[in-house]
Amino acid sequence: MAVPIVAIVGRPNVGKSSLFNWLAGRRISIVDPTAGVTRDRVSTLIEQGGRVWELMDTGGVGIVDADNLAADVERQIQIAIDQAAVILFMVDVREGVLPLDEEVAQRLRAVRKPIILVANKADTEKLAQQAGEFFRLGYGEPLCVSAEQKIGKEELFAAILCRLPSDTGESPPAEPALKIAIVGRRNAGKSTFINSLAGAERVIVSEVPGTTRDSVDVRFERDGKTYIAIDTAGVRKKTSLANDIEYYSLHRAQRSIRRADVVLHFFDARHRISRVDKQLAEYIMEEYKPAIFVVNKWDLVKDRVDTQRMANYVRAMFPMLEHVPIAFITAKKGKNTLRLLQLAVQLHKQAGVRVNTGDLNRALRAAIDANPPPLSGNRQPKVFYATQIGVHPPTIVLFTNGPELFDDSYLRYLTKSLRDQFPFSEVAIRLILRAKGEAKATETANESADALDENPDIVRGLASATRPRNQPDIRPRHKGAETWDF
Repeated sequence: MAVPIVAIVGRPNVGKSSLFNWLAGRRISIVDPTAGVTRDRVSTLIEQGGRVWELMDTGGVGIVDADNLAADVERQIQIAIDQAAVILFMVDVREGVLPLDEEVAQRLRAVRKPIILVANKADTEKLAQQAGEFFRLGYGEPLCVSAEQKIGKEELFAAILCRLPSDTGESPPAEPALKIAIVGRRNAGKSTFINSLAGAERVIVSEVPGTTRDSVDVRFERDGKTYIAIDTAGVRKKTSLANDIEYYSLHRAQRSIRRADVVLHFFDARHRISRVDKQLAEYIMEEYKPAIFVVNKWDLVKDRVDTQRMANYVRAMFPMLEHVPIAFITAKKGKNTLRLLQLAVQLHKQAGVRVNTGDLNRALRAAIDANPPPLSGNRQPKVFYATQIGVHPPTIVLFTNGPELFDDSYLRYLTKSLRDQFPFSEVAIRLILRAKGEAKATETANESADALDENPDIVRGLASATRPRNQPDIRPRHKGAETWDF
């Protein structure tokens, strides 16, 4: 069954996001002195005291949003209140009872759920003694904590545990089949796509650029499998970052790429590809992530340009990423969104393929014979043998007479040759060059690879890391752009 939700609610700037990150044990929500940083519902799973629940951060009640998104933020807060099993009503000990605190208290009186009054910023005993004035809000004795000084966590956990619904034996949700990061420039339609996949208004959608600030994990199910879609803030040029909030948004977008299994790089079909798009693509390439170029809002331009012309334009802008498939969607109407999810699943499978060591060396030898590496000074670069040492991404070590002898263009040729020969034609491949004398350092890895080739049965139960000999070829039938019909 679904795990219970514990929602953090309160006026702006009482430290809700700081408390959320502290209880979660890692930085998830953006923390900034600016009021109204959090807009969407940000959540994470907590395991404590033998129970599992979902902790949910919300925006500030009564915020005056600079982008006129107050109504959207309020709707997200109300959804969190409606779904919550326990509510943490947060106040600020230092500032005392403010009119907005009283407004929040009045709003929660109609809620028939356990409510814990949490007095934050009680950094000292003297400050904690000031919490008595919050009694008049009508929610009993406040529980004093300090997210900044890390005071009161165990007491707060104990209070939550005793107010959760009866233990029904809930267990943590199954590990997601896939984590998908949705990245791109501002207003490319990333949040609209997330809501289309989730089948609900999970994140705020607005024409205002920069609506999304946090990286928001949205868990959803399709065909009996669980997925996590990571909505990220739109990327801007570093010189255009207006404030610390946008800086942290950019940082979290990059972190989302690093922890994703597949990255969807969104473009607005109406706009030209920019320098920022190229920098973002370079970051995805540096992380060796399977990726899809997603041309969104295609319904707005399809009468003026066809998919092949647009695909050619995208290919010209990213010549180093010719293996990345291109998809055309209209997220607002849900057009091709599920097919895009299926393509992401397929790329994840490709990135998990392990090839036979003998086949790998034969393919590599054929590529070198067809196009030998150029001389480096007066030395001839040589590859003695290769072995695959990892997946996600496919990682191949080449033992050579000197890694410094091979230039980047030749390594790109070898990578393309391997991609053409094996069933990971649309994902990044990591090539590692080592001198032959370093072979002993990877002896264990080599023996493991040989064992896999000689006895595929030993990899049962490790399907995510290996591929039995009889696994069907999962290469797509059509390489290049995914020109789906409209």
